[in-house]
Amino acid sequence: MQSQAKDVTAYLEEVPAERRAALVQLRKQCLATLKGFEESMQYGGPCYSRNGEVEVGFASQKHFIGLYILRTDVMKTYQSQLKIKGVSLGKGCIRYSKPEKIDFELVKKMLQATVESTGAVC
Repeated sequence: MQSQAKDVTAYLEEVPAERRAALVQLRKQCLATLKGFEESMQYGGPCYSRNGEVEVGFASQKHFIGLYILRTDVMKTYQSQLKIKGVSLGKGCIRYSKPEKIDFELVKKMLQATVESTGAVC
């Protein structure tokens, strides 16, 4: 879904009810972990930037919840742990077929690794 929401709170109010709790949890984890990052709406979804460069984002898409971890070294590190039924991967995207597929402990580790990373952003 390409949102026209002006801020993340408005975005979360317009997502499907069955996904809202998971997306709210993703936002809470991002805000708690990504210290020094700026929250904004870009590319139709919530994004978290450091030094003007988006490194993390998430979105409610038509058929999945997307979590965008754009540090390539972080994605490579956690790739094997994400190879489970109902989860598919792209270069910097993790697609969860259902909200209950999200492993929030693993997400927390990936967010912390993003904070510590100086690797390339895809």
